[in-house]
Amino acid sequence: MNITVRRLQEQDYEALVKLFKELGYPSSQRAIEERFNLLNQQEAYHSFVAVDEGRVVGFAGVCQMFQFERDGSYARILAFVIDSNARKRGIGTILLNSIEEWARQNNCHSITLNSGNREERLAAHSFYETNGYIVRSSGFSKSLE
Repeated sequence: MNITVRRLQEQDYEALVKLFKELGYPSSQRAIEERFNLLNQQEAYHSFVAVDEGRVVGFAGVCQMFQFERDGSYARILAFVIDSNARKRGIGTILLNSIEEWARQNNCHSITLNSGNREERLAAHSFYETNGYIVRSSGFSKSLE
């Protein structure tokens, strides 16, 4: 196993179809291309992939943000997924560590993420806790459609 982490490239979009489906957000390749064409124009948004022997096996989408109540910026992981066939091999930790290093290099004082409160997310919650993340809040959402 030789895992590298790099910026997302256009040729990676096809691999994201499978990864996004596993994350619970099925998307066509065309929808992914359109979405990333918009995201790539935003300076604060950054996309990374974990690659094993030329194959994309993980994805992380991160945004550098600011808070109203504290000075400085923080990183927010908006999407994080490892191919189900590549889990339990340390790839998630490698990708997460790479994001954390990127955040430090960009002077972020902390890093946050949300993960659904569903039974199928318990393994992900355990993964984050094992990597030093703590449960601090509950998230709420409301559809406006």
